[in-house]
Amino acid sequence: MGSPIASEGVRSYFAALLKQVEAAYAIGRAARARGYDPELDVEIPLTDDLASRVEKLLENYDVEGVARRIRELAKHHDREELAILVAKEIAQRPAASKEKAVERAVRVGLAILTEGILVAPLEGLAGVKLKRNRDGSSYVDLYYAGPIRSAGGTGQALSVLIADVVRRELGIGRYQPVREEVERFKEEIPLYKQAQHLQYTPSEEEIALIVAHCPVGINGEGTEDAEISGFRDLPRIETNRIRGGACLVIADGMCLKAPKIQK
Repeated sequence: MGSPIASEGVRSYFAALLKQVEAAYAIGRAARARGYDPELDVEIPLTDDLASRVEKLLENYDVEGVARRIRELAKHHDREELAILVAKEIAQRPAASKEKAVERAVRVGLAILTEGILVAPLEGLAGVKLKRNRDGSSYVDLYYAGPIRSAGGTGQALSVLIADVVRRELGIGRYQPVREEVERFKEEIPLYKQAQHLQYTPSEEEIALIVAHCPVGINGEGTEDAEISGFRDLPRIETNRIRGGACLVIADGMCLKAPKIQK
């Protein structure tokens, strides 16, 4: 990364800050090396910009070199376009499976949208699975967890859009919901609203419209103790508990931010 244009005084100021930070890290590493903490090193990496933060945040997902590509594309595209373009490129990298390729791409896109400083790309997306529709075609099922809240409605909705773009790049079919899956969300989102805060409470009609026409499945872990009473034990949904992450993505993401996604 090139050095920013600045006066000698400003450069000296930031050089002094960096020196002090490095000294603090040295103390932290020495303390951690004594073995009294769960980790033997300081967990927070030192980074220069958004691109390096994204690469460091997702270093366990084989994203080496993505920082350089982010910097190149950031010169000509806004944050949302950048996230989609980089995710498309990352999806084409070799991966153990299509599931892993989609998961890595969505995490990278989400990390760009959240500037590499939030937990959403790591803990908000619990995982990705490829499942089957009734006609035998495959589709992407996104598993969200509670920390996806930190991404905000726009980030939540755009993560679904990124997954749709990526699954088309990889030749994966679209999600074909059955009636029971749509009806379950009509009960589940109002129940979640009773337990946790939602910025927007969609109507049953809005919920049905989003779930029935979303090209990827929105699923998730059970995050609340409460369970739904109707449409239980569905074959493609592993839990009867309320899926907080999925409810957030549909209500605060897809429903609330629909105009922005359409744009």
